[in-house]
Amino acid sequence: MKVGMIGCGVISRQYLESFDRLPDVQLVAVADLDRARAEAAAEGREGVRVLSVDELIADAEVDTVLNLTIPAAHAEVDLRAIAAGKNVYSEKPFAVTTEEGARVLEAAAAAGVLTGSAPDTVLGTGTQTARAVIDDGVIGTPIAATATMVTPGHERWHPQPDFYYVPGGGPLLDMGPYYIHALVTLLGPVEAVIGAASRLRTERTIGSGPREGETIPVTTDTHVTGVLVHESGVLSTLVMSFDAVATTAHPIEIHGTAGTLAVPDPNRFDGDVRLHPLGGESWETLPVTGGYEQAGRGIGLQDMAVRGADLRASGELGQHVLEVMNGVLEAAASGTLIEITSTVERPAAVPLTAADGAVVAG
Repeated sequence: MKVGMIGCGVISRQYLESFDRLPDVQLVAVADLDRARAEAAAEGREGVRVLSVDELIADAEVDTVLNLTIPAAHAEVDLRAIAAGKNVYSEKPFAVTTEEGARVLEAAAAAGVLTGSAPDTVLGTGTQTARAVIDDGVIGTPIAATATMVTPGHERWHPQPDFYYVPGGGPLLDMGPYYIHALVTLLGPVEAVIGAASRLRTERTIGSGPREGETIPVTTDTHVTGVLVHESGVLSTLVMSFDAVATTAHPIEIHGTAGTLAVPDPNRFDGDVRLHPLGGESWETLPVTGGYEQAGRGIGLQDMAVRGADLRASGELGQHVLEVMNGVLEAAASGTLIEITSTVERPAAVPLTAADGAVVAG
């Protein structure tokens, strides 16, 4: 798979670190509205050309566009790439509005190209080991889950945090994809949601970089809670906050009739999976039994290159999660339960797979 990367901001560094470890993926071109950032991304990478966005989308060598633009541009860039006959793989969220995401999927289906969506962290050993434990019946029948993300705000460390505090940002659309992609991977799709949300401040102060001390407006909710009703009947409770300071909660907990599972941070690829069995006296750390080992951002592209239309970090999954998130925000605004119209198959489990693509177990 020959990839052209559009958007060379902060997150691109993590993708660049992964490319050399992906046996079936080759980065061939980069583009950014700030050409200097694109040149920095290509520096020292043999065969990687610096192009304009228009040139990259039209380039015959590029078969897949990796879209790392800001959320508000995800759908627009994807649609342009699809119109040029390219596969697309987008950073999260898949789009800003559910309607935009649907247009991307419709265009891709008509053009016969693939769509992928971050986060691919769910393909790592953390979430996939938890998936194997659940599928093996270790915790019995799943009943409920909690997903908790608490931080005082990205403006404390990000030099250009504006997009986090406008529609398409906020804690739910920014960080929610990690947690909800994991919940759907572990427990299946969602059929309805309820929610509540608040906004603590109307502006934030940038804490680092050349704009340190500058204030930016906040036009989206910064603390969101919700309940996801999975098709299986499991109830997942979300707390996503850019207002609170800290928490002692596990990032994700899955409660079953025979035990509770502590799932590691879904913003990471690895981490300990811990089990407290019914009748047990303490938590026990479980061995790694699933997922891509030593994975980094971009493993979803490798999965796309190998599996084609059966890719796990699919656009369909990204779209379902986008509708769930926007449903929670709609429920918070209306005070009503919102039914989710889309559904998606649980992505196939990832057997324990070495960095070179060799299946270790499963």
